[in-house]
Amino acid sequence: MTTTQVKRAFKFRFYPTDAQAAELSRTFGCVRLVYNMALHARSEAWTMRQERVNYNATSAMLTAWKKTEELAFLNEVSSVPLQQTLRHLQGAFSNFWQKRARYPRFKSKKKSRDSAEYATSAFRYRDGQLTLAKMAEPLRIVWSRLLPEGQSPSTVTVSRDAAGRWFVSMLCEDPGVKPLPALGAAVGIDAGITSLVTLSTGEKITNPRSERKDRERLAKAQREFARKAKGSKNREKARAKVARVHARIADRRRDFLHKLTTRLVHENQLVVIEDLTVRNLLKNKKLARAISDASWTELRTMLEYKCAWYGRDLVTIDRWFPSSKLCSACGTIRDKMPLNVREWACDCGAVHDRDVNAARNILAAGLAVAACGDGVRPQRSTPGGQSSMKQEVIPPQRTRAAAQPRG
Repeated sequence: MTTTQVKRAFKFRFYPTDAQAAELSRTFGCVRLVYNMALHARSEAWTMRQERVNYNATSAMLTAWKKTEELAFLNEVSSVPLQQTLRHLQGAFSNFWQKRARYPRFKSKKKSRDSAEYATSAFRYRDGQLTLAKMAEPLRIVWSRLLPEGQSPSTVTVSRDAAGRWFVSMLCEDPGVKPLPALGAAVGIDAGITSLVTLSTGEKITNPRSERKDRERLAKAQREFARKAKGSKNREKARAKVARVHARIADRRRDFLHKLTTRLVHENQLVVIEDLTVRNLLKNKKLARAISDASWTELRTMLEYKCAWYGRDLVTIDRWFPSSKLCSACGTIRDKMPLNVREWACDCGAVHDRDVNAARNILAAGLAVAACGDGVRPQRSTPGGQSSMKQEVIPPQRTRAAAQPRG
């Protein structure tokens, strides 16, 4: 059986020279401008004439814009990133039409990430050195690891985060990512706050609370930022300081999640999770900060693409499945289960840890899906005749392998 080669993005930090930084900054600005102008043109064409403008039309517009006196500066940067941003806009509209995303939004100079994508015609990768178009010397990259042997990047994305750090992401095929040997193990995962995840095996993995460790430092940096005069250089320095604290928190959180998800995927053939609506949960003002710090959405995303990479099965249980209120021993469902109840006893005599019981119920529902290959019908009543909430399990879905910087 042949397997599709997985493409991965390998992300590295680099330190540009002053000339390279100036060139890339100009490129970022031109990319943002072309994207916004093309989005405006497409939106106007639809609003005024009910006309859909495709990538080819916006590419022709770009050629015309370059010939005008006002936009002649677009010729000073590489044309490839400008064409790539038009392709990204086309992809954004395709996702909108297929109801996978919201309507494309304009890029903001302050809020949007600075980035530019280069195709193979706009860079040279040779002997471990990367040189971009319009540049005389290669980038000074910190090679934290090697690219797969014999592989060259198909696209290169250069970005600068809010903290002022420069990154280059190289997309290339990775022969090392292939299905792992099949296992008989399966695990159900219950996401939480005190314990980031509780496994059906009974193991609880403590939430590292990445944001809490730097909360005082972040608060101090934000106070200093608030005191600076708007538009001043000192305010910009203070903003960068706040961004560096946020970047430190995000890096620590991402590193922990990568290690956790890699371990879960390598140790289990079947991984079962809940379909949590994080956006709605964040409306709880008392728990919003803790929920954001837990980053359940990023945890799920990592599990999805890693299961696809390594030939594992991922089952997502419907959000209304009463995993916490259902007794894993007899199947009885309790009417209420407040958040402050961490242990409870069922009438059948079983004493449950709330999170472990939920994880075991999630695993049982996932195994049912894996066995029958279809959803489980809603459970309307418990064995004792009590009414229950709606229970539904959605069938497993294979997800696309996403390009990510880590394994």
